[in-house]
Amino acid sequence: MFCAIIVAAGSSRRAGFDKLAAPLCGAPVLCRSVSAFARAGAEALVLVCPEERWEALRPWQFAAGVPLLRVDGGAERQDSVRAGLAALPAGAEWVAVHDAARPLITPGGIRACLAAAQEAGAAACAHPVVDTLKRACPDTGLTLREQVSRECLWAMETPQIFRVELLRRAYAEVAAQGAVITDEVSALERVGVQTRLVQTGRPNLKITLPGDLELAELIFSHAERTKEP
Repeated sequence: MFCAIIVAAGSSRRAGFDKLAAPLCGAPVLCRSVSAFARAGAEALVLVCPEERWEALRPWQFAAGVPLLRVDGGAERQDSVRAGLAALPAGAEWVAVHDAARPLITPGGIRACLAAAQEAGAAACAHPVVDTLKRACPDTGLTLREQVSRECLWAMETPQIFRVELLRRAYAEVAAQGAVITDEVSALERVGVQTRLVQTGRPNLKITLPGDLELAELIFSHAERTKEP
């Protein structure tokens, strides 16, 4: 049984507006993420979000009949994911964890990540770093005389997909160590498990600033016109 935890508990402080409620080609950003997993074949969805966001955006209308459960989040992202794990239905074998602020993920991209996870036990969407990297002084903003190689470097995305019992074991270890993590791949590293990285065909950017939403509109509109899967 394939399920998904969609994390939508953040406050959007950096964006300066509720980015998850912002319209993306006629539907809220959050609901685009819900729709992608419903169309990808997920059999149950857990949405981690405040009740007021749930009532305002009505994401169940985009779940295409897939059971959608809401749970409250926690102070940190890892607390929200842990709450989602606890709410998974009995029989859940594979679970995707996805940031709702990545609404451009496609059903095809989700299925490709799931296939890689089923082969390797753990998989995550990501893309190779292509920009030149520099390190700068945090006080002055001036570059430091250091060459930062981008060889073998990947920028992490979501979804990240795992066997349910494996992710639960990893999160138990995170809690036991009192660690703070920013994604599930980091949790699995705590128990010595490697994750296969999967590059999807379409940009899978995270909506963080207003300009990101404008770019997402262009990408989504083009995909709709070309009937991209």
